[in-house]
Amino acid sequence: MQERISSIQNPLVKRVKRLIEKSAARREENLFVVEGVRECSLLQQKKIVIQQFLVCSELYKSQQAYPIIFDENTRYVSTEVYESIAYRGSSEGVIALATPKNHSIDLLQLPAKPLILVLDGIEKPGNIGGMLRTCDAAGVDAVIISNTKADVYNPNVIRSSLGTVFTNNIAIGEGWQQVISFLKQNQISTFAAHLKATKMHFECNFNQATAILMGTESTGLPDEVLYECTEGIKIPMQGKIDSLNVSVSAGILIFEAIRQRLA
Repeated sequence: MQERISSIQNPLVKRVKRLIEKSAARREENLFVVEGVRECSLLQQKKIVIQQFLVCSELYKSQQAYPIIFDENTRYVSTEVYESIAYRGSSEGVIALATPKNHSIDLLQLPAKPLILVLDGIEKPGNIGGMLRTCDAAGVDAVIISNTKADVYNPNVIRSSLGTVFTNNIAIGEGWQQVISFLKQNQISTFAAHLKATKMHFECNFNQATAILMGTESTGLPDEVLYECTEGIKIPMQGKIDSLNVSVSAGILIFEAIRQRLA
């Protein structure tokens, strides 16, 4: 059995810290870090390549709902070492190093009449994670992310998504132009959430092949997107402000589509 890592100066410990803190390191090594029992279990269930587990025996407790199978590449670490690299508020004693999937939009597989969420230029990892949770709950067929300001494998995306970054069918595009071109080629109707839209979201038919487009937290989608899409849509606002948090807005639009499809 391998000796337990007990020094925070260990090269592997330093490597994990670097991967957590720097997106450039994740790109260079083609690796990302996952923490938590649920998240590591979903990672394994989705057959994403796991290079190594780091486990703290004193903190790790197996969960029947989220099993994890450890192999010979598992390294055990002391409590001090684990807590020095853990980035979550509650320590669950397990961290994985994994290889990102290829999320090229050209590889995206879709069913007939898909429901797709498109996120363009979203800046905050927490909002991306929240929308991925919503998409998992609603059974959305794909999430397309373009012009992203946040790394999909940012630890805060993984944490806020509760691991649904692994359960969703995610594609990444270079920009909204490429994404809309892809959607048009696949005969998918596009609905842009936009303040200049005139049609309410509940007035649209989401029973067809549908993509709902959401823009940045600060400025929303560019006006050009509205003109390129099948329809612009908006959520009725009754208060003094003219916008909602992007994650809340996405949830309203997605579940209106689900309501129509289940009616």
